[in-house]
Amino acid sequence: MALTKVTTDVIDMSGNAGGLIWAKGTTAEQPVSPVAGELRENTDTGKTEVYNGTEWKNLKEAPPSTFSVDFLVIAGGGGGAVATGAGGAGGYRTSYGTSGGGASAESALSLSVETSYTVTVGAGGAGGFANGNRDGTIGQNSIFSTIESIGGGFGAGFATSTGGTGGSGGAASSSTTTSGLGTLGQGYDAGSGIGTDPVAGGGGGGAGSVGSNAVSGTAGSGGSGVSSNITGTSITRAGGGGGGAENSWIAGSGTDGGGNGTSGNNSASSATPNTGGGGGATGYVSGQAIPAIYGGNGGSGVVIIRYPNAYTVTIGAGLTGSTTTDGSDKVTTFTAGSGTITFS
Repeated sequence: MALTKVTTDVIDMSGNAGGLIWAKGTTAEQPVSPVAGELRENTDTGKTEVYNGTEWKNLKEAPPSTFSVDFLVIAGGGGGAVATGAGGAGGYRTSYGTSGGGASAESALSLSVETSYTVTVGAGGAGGFANGNRDGTIGQNSIFSTIESIGGGFGAGFATSTGGTGGSGGAASSSTTTSGLGTLGQGYDAGSGIGTDPVAGGGGGGAGSVGSNAVSGTAGSGGSGVSSNITGTSITRAGGGGGGAENSWIAGSGTDGGGNGTSGNNSASSATPNTGGGGGATGYVSGQAIPAIYGGNGGSGVVIIRYPNAYTVTIGAGLTGSTTTDGSDKVTTFTAGSGTITFS
């Protein structure tokens, strides 16, 4: 057909209430020898596309101003004690799978572009030490926007009456002390200790189950964590620490990121970073002064968010994070710090 060229640089169609009909066709019907600036509607994709001189590219469309964001927010785990209570896991809240304490998934958040949202990755609690406080310390809370997960409870030292309450509970050190409780919808209680001399501590509570009770000759192991595939890969996090044991009794094992306990005068294992696991507890040797040994530190928490590819996150100062792509979504993982983020 004849080619009509418009030589003016101004076309006024303001008196026409209808729409301008562009060239249209399938991907297979794209021009064989297009020129830069050529514009058409692709009926296969439903997108308007322009030839940039090298390839056909879709015209950028502004995404909606509000969008849905899934999250996994795990707090820092509690520190294990010097003789013999283990630390509990950090609280576990998610919209992408099962939450801690046996709770169902929470609702995803509806967020807006160009709005600041707070992100805090909770640090793990410090393990106890023989020359000072024999208790561990509670883990720190993790936060994403309105979602806050509670730090794991601390493990109780031999002379302490109660294990710490937290996202998941910290364990008691003997049969005469009380273990800490977990938080509803975030984690489970710790196991109980046994004995007075010798003694064995309970296992720290996990996001997926109660820490096990100590029995004669064996300390309790940590409660299980909870798995999530929010990143595209299934990973289990937020397990409890293992209890410590006196003399040659058997120490408990940490679970799903939680640190292992020890027997005798040996330092315990710290939990794995960014799992929110509880720290393991030490044992001791009866009748001896406790040497310079340490309970295991709780694992730091993590904040992971999943959102549509059309959006880009800007990470503010004070936060450590990285972004990957999984299918049609982006996944941003924050591993340390506190600050704000925005989306565009």
